[in-house]
Amino acid sequence: MIFNSEEFVFGAPRPVTRARRVLIKPDISSDKPYPYTTSPKLLNTIIEGIRRVSDADIMIIGGTSDGRPASSVYKALGYDFPRVIMLDVKDCVWVEVDNPLEKPLTIPTFLIPNVVLSSDYLITTSPLKSISGRGKLTIANLLSLLSVERYGKNWQNLMEFDIERVLADLYFTMPFDMGIIEGARKLDIRPDGQDLTISCGKIYQGEPYYIDREVSTAMKIETPYLDFVDEAEAELEGEED
Repeated sequence: MIFNSEEFVFGAPRPVTRARRVLIKPDISSDKPYPYTTSPKLLNTIIEGIRRVSDADIMIIGGTSDGRPASSVYKALGYDFPRVIMLDVKDCVWVEVDNPLEKPLTIPTFLIPNVVLSSDYLITTSPLKSISGRGKLTIANLLSLLSVERYGKNWQNLMEFDIERVLADLYFTMPFDMGIIEGARKLDIRPDGQDLTISCGKIYQGEPYYIDREVSTAMKIETPYLDFVDEAEAELEGEED
């Protein structure tokens, strides 16, 4: 679904009405405000939408690539929401989870926070953002749920693999229910520091793969991890046949 960003109201889907715990994963990849990260305005809109239909516990979870406390980034970004539990990935209990793919693209198991497994509804949000032309949307946002202690600062222990393949494996191992792309503006982060921002005025909401695909197609953004998801899906369908 595509909405005008100025008129966006989060209509919580029916499963949220039955949820006891809703987990929201924003993009807190830096302490720069939107469009580099998820805006507090969008998070507040999502929280309000959940509370209209549910008394579920609402939790926001974030992690930093260098292992510094997420609380400092939350503060810099102005994240301050009443009756919302703010979590830091590095303080969570870790659980080894098998990649459900019979032939993983890269990694057969991931160490992920237990709260992901114990939540009833999972939402990942991201800006409409690319880095050197490659999209970093709602599925890419899941990378910072991984353990820095296990996978290294800036995920250096994953760099021997194709990080786009890692993201595809994460999509299957941590299946989030919903993705929301904050597309009021489109940001392209460039190596020379001359980042480019253009106005788009849209919010995209839906299953993470489908909205990442819709946006990358519409905006002509490269998102190789989606092609690897397609590859894995094709293998799954072949096995079922």
